[in-house]
Amino acid sequence: ARPGRGPLARCPAPRRAPTRPRRMMKSMMQRAAVPSHRAARGAVAASAPRRVAAFAKGTGNFIVGGNWKSNGSTASIEALVSGLNAGASGVGCEVVCGAPFVYLRQTMSTLDSSKFAVAAQNCWEKGPGAYTGEVGCEMLKDIGVPWVILGHSERRALCGESDEIVADKVVAALAQGLKVIACIGETLEQREAGQTIAVCERQLQAIVDKVGDWSDVVVAYEPVWAIGTGKVATPAQAQDVHAAVRAFMASKIGAEAAGALRIQYGGSVNPGNCDELAGMEDIDGFLVGGASLKADDFLTICASAQHSA
Repeated sequence: ARPGRGPLARCPAPRRAPTRPRRMMKSMMQRAAVPSHRAARGAVAASAPRRVAAFAKGTGNFIVGGNWKSNGSTASIEALVSGLNAGASGVGCEVVCGAPFVYLRQTMSTLDSSKFAVAAQNCWEKGPGAYTGEVGCEMLKDIGVPWVILGHSERRALCGESDEIVADKVVAALAQGLKVIACIGETLEQREAGQTIAVCERQLQAIVDKVGDWSDVVVAYEPVWAIGTGKVATPAQAQDVHAAVRAFMASKIGAEAAGALRIQYGGSVNPGNCDELAGMEDIDGFLVGGASLKADDFLTICASAQHSA
């Protein structure tokens, strides 16, 4: 058995507005190899100014995820959901809230389903059986959970989830009709060693080897060194990685599918930096941690696709 695969070896699962110029243009080589995902959606020509709001409203292309992690109580979830529902009218993009397992039903029954979807934060990659403490994809499907977050760096680091385990989970989730936010990203040591792109490609390759249809998969790039630290990749740094990820995926699943693939940024996103990050060509949304526990902050981030200048 591979390290970390046995149930006892892994920790239990918790889980059209005015146009504006692009702040960064892809290189000619990238543009020749990978058409803009927005052009692939038929909304904006590759040479036209980027129209963020056009994809946040109507098409649901821009997607923001909230990862509540192992936080919350019945009372705090009730308060958070109440705050989100109160500001739901201002949400103009697709939004997914990742609640802990024990609060999934509460969240689904009270959150405004016309504006927000719900995600689990993990799933078991095997079918039903003697796997104490695990929550299978069949169970999530049974209670109506539409999304699942997989491969988060905390689970990779703390629970020993390898690239192969994450890929198996993606396969299992998709087989049950769940949509997936698949997380990738490098540590500070890997970035300083110049391994950022290689690490992201390795993590993606494990999934590519087992998944052919990516229409129900969102990729979340989360530089591990920026998660929960207050540090954040500059918009240029984030864009560079997102563009490289899209180019890599184009070489694996084709330019059209890679153009349509949504790639989120997830590294200490907050109301103060979301607008500038949203302005990058290949950032299609955010996976938000701590700020997703504050309704006002999270709603501001959700609105960044509409209101970034």
